[in-house]
Amino acid sequence: MLDADVFLTNSNTLRNLVLKGETVVAPLLKSDGMYSNFWAGITAEHYYVRTDQYEPILYREETGCHDVPMIHTAVLIDLRRHDSEHLTYKAEKLISYDGPVDDIITFAIGANKSNVPLFVCNDEIYGFVMVPLESDETIAEDMQRLTNTKVEILAYSDHLPLSEDLKQFVTYPEKDTLSLDHIYMINLLRRPERRKRMQRLFKELGIQAETIDAVDGRTLNESILEEWGVKPMPDYADPYHKRPMTMGEIGCFLSHYIIWQKVLEYGYKNVMVLEDDVRFEPFFRQKVHYVLTELSDIDTEWDLVYLGRKRLMESAESRIQGSKFLVRAAYSYWTLGYILSDSGAKKLVDAMPLGKLVPVDEYLPILSNAHPKEQWAAQFPIRDLIILSTNPLLVHPTHYTGEDGYISDTEDSKLIQDNVESQIVKSQTREEL
Repeated sequence: MLDADVFLTNSNTLRNLVLKGETVVAPLLKSDGMYSNFWAGITAEHYYVRTDQYEPILYREETGCHDVPMIHTAVLIDLRRHDSEHLTYKAEKLISYDGPVDDIITFAIGANKSNVPLFVCNDEIYGFVMVPLESDETIAEDMQRLTNTKVEILAYSDHLPLSEDLKQFVTYPEKDTLSLDHIYMINLLRRPERRKRMQRLFKELGIQAETIDAVDGRTLNESILEEWGVKPMPDYADPYHKRPMTMGEIGCFLSHYIIWQKVLEYGYKNVMVLEDDVRFEPFFRQKVHYVLTELSDIDTEWDLVYLGRKRLMESAESRIQGSKFLVRAAYSYWTLGYILSDSGAKKLVDAMPLGKLVPVDEYLPILSNAHPKEQWAAQFPIRDLIILSTNPLLVHPTHYTGEDGYISDTEDSKLIQDNVESQIVKSQTREEL
């Protein structure tokens, strides 16, 4: 049984569910929020109740097939099993039915009273479901929910197939820059699948973005770093791994630095910068509009606004007076997405960071005087970069460290000292020859 608003993206869904060997089983479906196709709790009046079991199942913190009191929307029933004869969607077929007039609740009550277990499986990502419309909502809201669902699907894949026969019925919003002067997206040429995914997202969201070919850490060597004028900060060591910078981190910094220079070169007042491994929040366009309106209306100066980040000192942050969506950012990691003003670009470039380089997500909090390492901050006497952040955040990583599919082109690359030593060895070898 499959509803029309379901997107099954796992081609092995049917096979996997049959192999579970259960009478009734459902694939867990994700949405653009907390909504899904199962209930982990049900009241005495047969209505939904949130339990402590719901979120661990929904977020796949506990994977497997879970016995729950309600599944709906995408359900596989094995009619070869005798206990399937107790299942029905019709209330009149149940003895002493005391529930509401609702087919899926009738189905759940019949199964529960007949001791037929209902399982929802989250061992794999099977697909997605749209959030249902409320009674007072229109087709316009439904179209936006559909966009949210497609954007959520593209958080996990660069593939969103569309039948040739149906293309004529599908429309996309006209692209713009969300009232900003320009939007940049950073992508490595050797990551075409990420580029394709982001281009699909921009098409769905109506975003006009320029792709910047990232500086690839794999191609960097001592002579190229010398041309750039790159010199790592003396005694820099990663705060967690206690290692020098990687070539990937240098490439990442230079990629952002190129954009900062472009902002000044073209005289842009404000731009958005996105990396290629982001997942957009539902209603992204509308939320960006709210943030830009507040930045225009509130009496607060700003240079950079995080759209996505890893908060490291959240307790040290305060909300901007008169704002619903902005806070003053404390020490943070990641440069997934941010809005940058011309004043911010000038401060970032004028500080001449290439001669005392640190990773870009260390550099930003240093320049905003929010970094806990005083010896690093001392390298930059002027630390007046004003950094705000959206709250809640508007973009997130597609994958977190340790998750299936996680790839880091900054972490998984050569250390700068290893590369330098390699260049020295090659030079000595040439001299010997």
